[in-house]
Amino acid sequence: MNKLLIIDSNSIAYRAFYALPESMITASGQTTNAVFGFISTLIKLWREHDPDQIVVAFDRAEPTFRHKIAAEYKATRAATPDSLHQQLNIIRDVLEVLALPAVDAVGYEADDVAATLATEGRNAGHEVIIASGDQDIYQLVEDPLVKVLYCYTKQGKSHDTIYDESGIKQRTGVLPADYVAYAALRGDNSDNLPGVPGVGEKTASKLINDHGNIDGVFASLDTIRGPKLRENLAATEQRVRSNVKLMQLVRDVPLGVSLENLQIGTCDIPALNELFNTLEFRSLKHRLAKVLGDDSHSVSITGDRALEPVIAVLDTVEKTEETLTTCLDRRPLALAVPAEGLDAGLALVVDSAAYKVVFIPGRLLNDTKVADSLANLMAGHSPLADQSLQNDNVDEIDNKVDSEQKTTEQYFLALHDAKEVMRTLLDRDIDIRARFFDTMLVAYLLNPSARRYTLKDLATRYTDLKAPSVPSTEGQGKLNLDDPTNKAAPINDTAYDAAWSALAVDQLVTPMWDELKAQGLDDLYNKFEMPLVRVLARMEHVGINVDRGMLERIRDKLTTEAEELREQIVAVAGTRKNLNVNSPKQLSEVLFGNLKLTPIKKNKTAFSTDAQTLELLRGQHPIISHILEYREVEKLRSTYGEGLIKAIKEDGRIHATFNQTVARTGRLSSDDPNLHNIPIRTQRGREFRAAFKAPSNCLLLIADYDQIELRCIAHLSKDRRLIDAFESAGDIHITTAAWLFDITPKEVDTQKRSIAKMVSYGLIYGMEAYGLSRRLNISANEAAKLIEDYFSAFPDIRTYLDRTIEEARERGYAETLFGRRRRIPELRSSNQHLRQAGERQATNTGVQGLAADIFKMALINLDQALETRGLESRIVLQVHDEIILEVSVDEREVVSQLVLDEMCGVCELLLPLEVHLKIGETWTDAKDSNSWSSSKFSNTIPADHDINRIYQA
Repeated sequence: MNKLLIIDSNSIAYRAFYALPESMITASGQTTNAVFGFISTLIKLWREHDPDQIVVAFDRAEPTFRHKIAAEYKATRAATPDSLHQQLNIIRDVLEVLALPAVDAVGYEADDVAATLATEGRNAGHEVIIASGDQDIYQLVEDPLVKVLYCYTKQGKSHDTIYDESGIKQRTGVLPADYVAYAALRGDNSDNLPGVPGVGEKTASKLINDHGNIDGVFASLDTIRGPKLRENLAATEQRVRSNVKLMQLVRDVPLGVSLENLQIGTCDIPALNELFNTLEFRSLKHRLAKVLGDDSHSVSITGDRALEPVIAVLDTVEKTEETLTTCLDRRPLALAVPAEGLDAGLALVVDSAAYKVVFIPGRLLNDTKVADSLANLMAGHSPLADQSLQNDNVDEIDNKVDSEQKTTEQYFLALHDAKEVMRTLLDRDIDIRARFFDTMLVAYLLNPSARRYTLKDLATRYTDLKAPSVPSTEGQGKLNLDDPTNKAAPINDTAYDAAWSALAVDQLVTPMWDELKAQGLDDLYNKFEMPLVRVLARMEHVGINVDRGMLERIRDKLTTEAEELREQIVAVAGTRKNLNVNSPKQLSEVLFGNLKLTPIKKNKTAFSTDAQTLELLRGQHPIISHILEYREVEKLRSTYGEGLIKAIKEDGRIHATFNQTVARTGRLSSDDPNLHNIPIRTQRGREFRAAFKAPSNCLLLIADYDQIELRCIAHLSKDRRLIDAFESAGDIHITTAAWLFDITPKEVDTQKRSIAKMVSYGLIYGMEAYGLSRRLNISANEAAKLIEDYFSAFPDIRTYLDRTIEEARERGYAETLFGRRRRIPELRSSNQHLRQAGERQATNTGVQGLAADIFKMALINLDQALETRGLESRIVLQVHDEIILEVSVDEREVVSQLVLDEMCGVCELLLPLEVHLKIGETWTDAKDSNSWSSSKFSNTIPADHDINRIYQA
């Protein structure tokens, strides 16, 4: 007896689509939740039931015979999302490479196909299991051969239950043979087939069990209890009999193929590997391998390729110099620095095909001759490399991936997290000037929403490589770094990990560059992200000078203030003196227990004392103001007072980290410490900026883009009124307030200006009435009126925002003018809150992403201009739209003009880019000084002008 498994593909895929998050999306932007769910179900069924045959039934796009009988059939169903349609085609592709037969029939549904196959299987004496999420399939159950595996989702989890005749009877109250009559009486809302009013599952099953079938029910109306039920049955007889015709599955669909010819074929392993790699179904490859057969088969499917480096540890300066010189011929030269840094060593791939890697121990890197050779290697000093430095198209990478030998006429490096490697080398006065392929940076461009970009993750996503294994302590033929005689012994873990990393990078260049080009992001990498790495690495290496003594005085002052405020809180609370003011639970007991204040919201353990709650309670008791002030002072003391002092290095400077692969819009961020968040809104917070001080004979120059995001929205929307507001050379927020409130600019007060500013920035980032009402402390209706008035004043902005959302919804991603992409699967979500969040992300990306691209190019151009002119002045910090330079007093005028030229001249918009400059001995002095500005372009660009991308050499 053969076992036949029939799968209703549309039903299983549909349920997976809505059960799994739409955020399941590949680097290329393909949503995969339905495909993943279908294949997961297929694997589970295959493993648990071990069928001899698997046949998958599909719906077709054309109307069925049921639509011809009843036009209202399924008329109320929402249209199948495009994303699901696409995935159904992918499911067919998967089945094709798995060699599993897929069957459909014009004019019939997948249920009818399944019914026909099940009937043929039963007649042939096969054991038949039908997997579906539709209850109509219950009618096919027939002991002992035909069973139904009902797949459903409950409380967010997938379940399946197998039913025989008794199981159907227990679930519905009727036997499978009576299911159609039972369902016709009850109705099916999902198919827009209403039943008899007042008849639910229990009544329907009782009617059928008492009277046998539909004919029996309507022939016995006089004997049925309940006048209302009798009336409803009599009134709906025609509807019920129509339901029977529509719900009865067809068992003799002309399929054009017999079950005997629908056998499992031979899986196309290479095609399956390629498809699963594209879909990024790493875990499914392993699970599928287990059901497809023997060990050799399994290995082929999973495609796990062991990447065991053959490591040669260099032991002399001469060998190291010779190797480094030879490495100039590598195309690309893949390298990796151990986690411990260059003091531990450096790994270089010398033969990709043979997995050969050399490892240079840290002690050799300290040698002057080796250091010079390494510097030449990082600079790419060879005739071909010098030529490549002039090639802005970076064709060497593209040429490399098109060549089986991975050789080109150009030289470039390949590494992971280039900025970290570059900063480490700068500490040794070695500068990476050669072009490079940074796998982490490329991964970010391909998917800026990922949580992390580790090398192991990328190897899993883009290749079939195994993660590195831990070297065996009993291994043979590997070199021990700790053994100066280099006899065969276990390899040092540091060398092994670095060697594996270098090999992984080497293997990643081709697939990742292919994907980068396929998505049209290669220009963004070449022009923006790659050259920016060196700018940021140099900023981190240089750091910014600080006055330790001043930071210590600020910290001590804050410590005293915090203690005084704590004592005031304890005194007002009237409780024990050892009250822990930092404990939310103890504060909750004081506020809502002892002082009887009205709680706003409750957490798991106590009433909330978060900042939002305390702001709402402000004024009800003096203790609230004391607590809020204490928290401000304590945060300043711990985060900035203590934190900044700990961050000062031996050179008296703070060397923060600037992150290029964190913000989804392309913005830069800072940490360790976060210098972007130095407080400016309170007097206490502003004091910290006074500690950032230029060294002797230098000044701090602050260059700040003026309203860059509003200028970007003006360009993108081409809103004439907003453009006019900028061209009037007045205060943009006063002008906006005048239009918003229909008053003259002279009538605009500080409050109205602040409201206009909040509305302007809030709306371009998708803020809705609720959010605006919270920000302005007004009602939602008032906020909605402000929004409507703003868009009435600037109608082209609304048009642009709406268009941006729709384009992102159609594409699956939002895109900046310079080609930066952000995938937003939330836009297609059935969840309203997720969908609205996606809309905010779409508008945010277009505006903030363009501003980020402009700022990045400004950093690149300015840094290059300073270096080209041989100036001592240098960029030491960037904060949002500001660039902070440490300027030699003698270079003040030339650098000021250079900054204005480079920052204003990055690109042409409908409005000129304007930059404000301020200068002083400290960050505070510069901020408080008078500013001057300049615009490079005139305001005569026509309103229909498209952006002209200008990349300055």
